[in-house]
Amino acid sequence: MLSKDELVRYDRQLRIFGSEGQERLKSSSVLLVGVGGLGSIISLYLVAAGIGKLVLVDEGVVELSNLNRQVLYTMDDIGRYKVEVAKEKLSRLNPNVEIEIHSEKLTPELADKLVKKADLVVDGLDNWDARYILNKACVEHKKIFIHAGVHGLYGQLLVVSPGKGPCLACVFKKKSSVEEVIPILGSTPGVMASLEATEAIKIITGYGTPLIGRLLLYDGYRMEFNIVKVARDPKCPICSKLENLK
Repeated sequence: MLSKDELVRYDRQLRIFGSEGQERLKSSSVLLVGVGGLGSIISLYLVAAGIGKLVLVDEGVVELSNLNRQVLYTMDDIGRYKVEVAKEKLSRLNPNVEIEIHSEKLTPELADKLVKKADLVVDGLDNWDARYILNKACVEHKKIFIHAGVHGLYGQLLVVSPGKGPCLACVFKKKSSVEEVIPILGSTPGVMASLEATEAIKIITGYGTPLIGRLLLYDGYRMEFNIVKVARDPKCPICSKLENLK
């Protein structure tokens, strides 16, 4: 049940998906890996929307060069672990949300442990090695995984629903991160993170159609959005053994 304060706090979105949708948000647990350019904005919107529990994973500390895009942080936070700062600020935004933090590198073991307990997994990462670890764990535990990546003024978005559409390895053949420093306009992760948060809220509440089997491409230079249909790879080493689901 929603409290009187929650009915007021979430009034505008209750007019979209009703109290049943809000109660689904309240009872949900979301795993967000990476609390940088993408993750800081995703976390703000998910906590503002009233999810029940948010689990944050990031080994990094706040640096001066983060501040052009990682809007959760300020000069006062430099040198502190991102997840610790995030928990403090997000808890002030919405004390009704439980926030669990892990200031460590994502490993296959940690991914397995956290993914199995989450209702939904969201990609706030900036490297492909960790994304493939997360993708594999989500496929193994049949958990929906929302992926986004950014570079310069460009971004991409895909919802991985194991058995219903392609996984990350089907669409992006395995590669290692090659750029030590990724060029990025601060507003680019803002665009893609907002879309990730939107997809997460839609999936949890059952409102709308998620981006499964469709890859969204954002070109900020030309201000264009394009959607490309993508299919499962029957030879994918990660998800090919899963039964096709409708």
